[in-house]
Amino acid sequence: MNARIQPLPPQLIDQIAAGEVVERPASVAKELLENSLDAGATRIEVDVEQGGIKLIRVRDNGAGILKDDLPLALASHATSKITSFDDLERVASLGFRGEALASIAAVSRLALISRATGQERAWKLVGDGLTLQPPAPVAHPQGTTVEVRELFYNTPARRKFLRSERTEFGHLEEMIRRLALSRFEVEIDLQHNRRPAIQLPPAAGDRAAQEWRLGELCGRVFVDHAVFLEREAAGLRLWGWIGLPTFSRSQGDLQYFFVNRRMVRDKLALHAVRQAYQDVLYQGRQPAFVLYLELDPTLVDVNAHPTKLEVRFRETGLVHDFLVSSLQQALAQLRPGEPAKLAAPAGDRPQAPAFARESPPRSGAAALPAADRQRPLTLPVREQLAAYARLHPEPAETEPPVVTVAAESPPLGYALAQLHGIYILAENAAGLVLVDMHAAHERIVYERLKADLAQGGIVSQPLLLPVTVAVSPREGQLVEEYADRLAELGLEVAPLGPETVAVRRIPAALAGADVAQLVRDVLADLASHGSSERVRQTLHELLATMACHGAVRARRKLTPAEMNALLREMERTERSGQCSHGRPTWVQLRLEELDKLFLRGR
Repeated sequence: MNARIQPLPPQLIDQIAAGEVVERPASVAKELLENSLDAGATRIEVDVEQGGIKLIRVRDNGAGILKDDLPLALASHATSKITSFDDLERVASLGFRGEALASIAAVSRLALISRATGQERAWKLVGDGLTLQPPAPVAHPQGTTVEVRELFYNTPARRKFLRSERTEFGHLEEMIRRLALSRFEVEIDLQHNRRPAIQLPPAAGDRAAQEWRLGELCGRVFVDHAVFLEREAAGLRLWGWIGLPTFSRSQGDLQYFFVNRRMVRDKLALHAVRQAYQDVLYQGRQPAFVLYLELDPTLVDVNAHPTKLEVRFRETGLVHDFLVSSLQQALAQLRPGEPAKLAAPAGDRPQAPAFARESPPRSGAAALPAADRQRPLTLPVREQLAAYARLHPEPAETEPPVVTVAAESPPLGYALAQLHGIYILAENAAGLVLVDMHAAHERIVYERLKADLAQGGIVSQPLLLPVTVAVSPREGQLVEEYADRLAELGLEVAPLGPETVAVRRIPAALAGADVAQLVRDVLADLASHGSSERVRQTLHELLATMACHGAVRARRKLTPAEMNALLREMERTERSGQCSHGRPTWVQLRLEELDKLFLRGR
């Protein structure tokens, strides 16, 4: 090509930028709502027609835009949110690139109406992708309204890639759900073709109100099967809700992650969550979570992508390890008897705020008078842990304790019977408990083996002949950079050249493993996340196999004392709700459920 270099026309520049920022109606709505939130809006109304293709109207009660600034609002790279490079280093607003409105205006018919705080009148600016009309006075309350009509009307090649009205609205609705989860304090109403789709009153400060909104957006069943966590360390704060391992999904459709209240899709965070759940999640299942990470804005780069859906952490290893440890700690506490473990009874579930609460009459067993409900059995049981010593030997000097059953039963109750040598039936205060005795004992053995490994560290052994592994130049640098971290994992790896390393020691428990593949996987993790759990993961898989073979086998008859001792051990063991393969170890059938099965009270 011998064409001369020349500057592109402004209209073409905006249309190219629109290709990065405006993918579909949901992209437009995202940019407009983020502007409303940055303007301090406490109420946002969104009206959509034909999935957003015909119309997207966003109205807010924010600070508004001054008349003289309206043309600049539609100019490329004009913004009020950053003024210097220092501001770019610590972005606190959702929008800051100054290209969204200009890009949207380049591919639609746009009207911008705004009345700034303290101003007596509002002004309207209209554009059609080519020209802008001068601002004209109009009646409008304080705040801003943006109308985007006929998206991609002047770029038919882009318009033909849009999907059906239903599909486009589905993307738009999901985007608003994510934004609504990021700002509990903001009231949001969404209408599609003049019909209400989402109506969310503000829910700031009160966790019960937050969980009501969470139920509206993610489903009541998620709230009933999720636990709240909050942890701070090293300048990082993580809080939010994680689904119980038993509430897993076939796909990652219920995974929301926010960084400094900005919704993002972050591979590092997703990897950390999966790693935290890997010990308790059934193979192929996905965890459900709504998590919020807060940190110093200087430690995260939010300018990594034009759509601002991706971020880069400056200390990836620190963030990754913090997420993993926080989630593992929360999951470890999910044991029988912990308040967060059991789904709350209907009467104890988070209630809707007063302005959104309805009180329909309760029906079924839950509405029965106390006198008509099935009374719990009272069995004079005495359990002796000595009989359980064959399964879990205790130190010789420990006297076998004798426990007398009190009026209030422990979390998993007391054993009633054994079913087909597989399941333990127990009674607790809530109703009936069913326990898979092999799965439960497998988790108990597994956690003991892991504790022994943690206390003794990873024991390594020298290889008779060092294994030579071909690596990339970057991987060779990682071997030197992370030599201490590799040693902690029981690996002694030394560079032989720019693209060759020698492995001289490996964990003793992994004798016979594919050494070259193990080292490559560890180095890949170090390159991506600054840390690696490959060795521990492989060791844990080995321990899980040992635990499975060492656990009490199905069809074995247990005495009442042994069954009760197993229940008590489950209550003391971390992650005892699942076996080492992620299968549930016990389920609760409440009296209300049993009453419903037998039509009691009808």
